[in-house]
Amino acid sequence: MSPAPRAPFGAESTALEVVEGIDLTGRFALVTGASSGIGVETARALAAAGANVTLAVRDVAAGARTAEEIRSSTDNSTVRVAHLDLADLGTVRALAAGWSGPLHILVNNAGIMHTPELRTPSGWELQFAVNHLGHFALATALHPALAAADGARIVAVSSSGHGSSDIRFDDLFFEREPYDSGLAYGQSKSANVLFALEATRRWADDGIAAAALMPGGIWTNLQRHWDPEMLAGMKRRYPGKSPAQGAATSVFVATRAVLGVGTPGYYEDCHPAAVVPAIVDGIHGVLPHALDPDTAHRLWDVSAGLVASV
Repeated sequence: MSPAPRAPFGAESTALEVVEGIDLTGRFALVTGASSGIGVETARALAAAGANVTLAVRDVAAGARTAEEIRSSTDNSTVRVAHLDLADLGTVRALAAGWSGPLHILVNNAGIMHTPELRTPSGWELQFAVNHLGHFALATALHPALAAADGARIVAVSSSGHGSSDIRFDDLFFEREPYDSGLAYGQSKSANVLFALEATRRWADDGIAAAALMPGGIWTNLQRHWDPEMLAGMKRRYPGKSPAQGAATSVFVATRAVLGVGTPGYYEDCHPAAVVPAIVDGIHGVLPHALDPDTAHRLWDVSAGLVASV
């Protein structure tokens, strides 16, 4: 899939505006976490461009309602639902085993944020497990389908929250130090960027490229674990983007960005983000630790070992 010419998209662009003029007929896309928030609008835009879209969701009933609404709003009957719980690698493997044919676009969109201290049955800290390891397992299991697409793209939805923590290799799951939900979230979001960097390097010969992104400040169910008073105050101070605007950068990376080895690995507001020493205004820029190739290589090997052990 060749990217369309660069258009002057920005922070206020919507996902549907980004795909205007793009034809994805015959292309297959999978969007995780596509029953709420920006996942819905990402799936809607890809479907509006003609793609066969699978909504990979934990709540299949909610996914079915979303799929029906997207089919109705886009007049695209090829939208379907698949069960996926990123904390349960059994469902990850089942989805991949049931996939038939090529996969042109994989959008690793699902995520959790600032949860209480929770762990998977394997003992993995839940934010790292869901935001990174589950998506890592999904992408690697779907590698044959991505390679068969001859030009597949992986979109990793990260966050400016990556600025709060590099990868804590000595204590990934907070088994020795006290749990900190902000650090746990930041680590998982750094992992998203590093995964995209290393996937592009490792899978370049298979025609697979990836990039990560910050969708912007968007108020969705993702903030459900925040203190209610703090959340209300933040909403008053920062109105933020709509979900349709928040999905625009995901769709931009999926369809228009020039991806590959040596190209930008992290986007915001539909353009490459600047590499900065500290996140600007809590939203803008990418920190060097999230783009370090040695860290990316090490994280891949550690993640592969963890996933193989379950």
